[in-house]
Amino acid sequence: MEKRPLGNSDLNVSKLCLGTMTWGEQNTQAEAFEQMDYALSQGINFFDTAEMYPVPPKPETQGATETIIGNWLQARGNRQDVVIASKVVGRAPWMNHIRPELNDGETRVNRANIMAAIETSLARLQTDYIDLYQIHWPDRQTNYFGQLGYQHPNEDDSTELLEILTAMGELVQAGKIRHIGLSNETPWGLMRYAALAEQHSLPKPVSIQNPYNLLNRTFEVGLAECALRENMPLLAYSPLAFGVLSGKYLNGARPENARLTLFDRFIRYTGNEADAAVQAYLDVASEHQLDASQMALAFVNQQAFVGSNIIGATTMAQLKTNIASAERVLDKAVLKDIEAVHQQWTNPCP
Repeated sequence: MEKRPLGNSDLNVSKLCLGTMTWGEQNTQAEAFEQMDYALSQGINFFDTAEMYPVPPKPETQGATETIIGNWLQARGNRQDVVIASKVVGRAPWMNHIRPELNDGETRVNRANIMAAIETSLARLQTDYIDLYQIHWPDRQTNYFGQLGYQHPNEDDSTELLEILTAMGELVQAGKIRHIGLSNETPWGLMRYAALAEQHSLPKPVSIQNPYNLLNRTFEVGLAECALRENMPLLAYSPLAFGVLSGKYLNGARPENARLTLFDRFIRYTGNEADAAVQAYLDVASEHQLDASQMALAFVNQQAFVGSNIIGATTMAQLKTNIASAERVLDKAVLKDIEAVHQQWTNPCP
């Protein structure tokens, strides 16, 4: 498995990262252990989680994913072999079960929340440090999670980015985290964090975790240049668009125990335009005798701005197929056909 340097950090991470957000909801601890064991055996040394996981988020399961990873690290005694990434939640009224004592009806990203969050994550993970600690989404009002039109707030009560960056810098100094990362961030946010880090001699974020897949290539519009010029590579999430790019949901199909079958909230990659685009990509895969999921993942793997591609699975069969994508290299003919579909169906699911 190819290892890549993560931005300006001292971390070398596998080009595939193991996503974990189903553990504790769709997957048991035993199943999660099997996934981690197999991923590590295949050369994946990078696991991504978050304090809010598993999804969908709810009070009774919040934190279970980190706990499962911590139990595995304790059982295997291999903390030094893996790079662990986690995240502090962003601002949201629908997450008010997390640290209600610090917030007034909605989670916030500020110094108090960051300092409290890191302690609970470290305890659940049963480790003294987290390699990459990310801001899950911004504290300010902006366009993320599929929002395209930016609406500027009349009154901006968001936490100053300098406060956030300073708090994260304190955690680096304390040895509780090694590096800082962004997530669901915009070009303005990425560049502002980079400028503040330089101006105030604070740790610069080393990565940005945003969605990127064949149905949503909006990262290419402004963020790709920022990521490359600032050496802040993308950790691509949802590379299979919630599994939609496998084709298993076409024509309204809802396979048993699949994410879109179980949880009707996941509608970001559904709709008539999405179905048409997916069918076109399936045709490309068939024409070139490729597995559709592996083609979609290989496309992400080959982008110059991608540091690691975050794959997830609920079954071992899915995981093995996804990991095998690391060996796929799409030739010019495949890429040309993919681009033709993209020109016809441009970002149907931003």
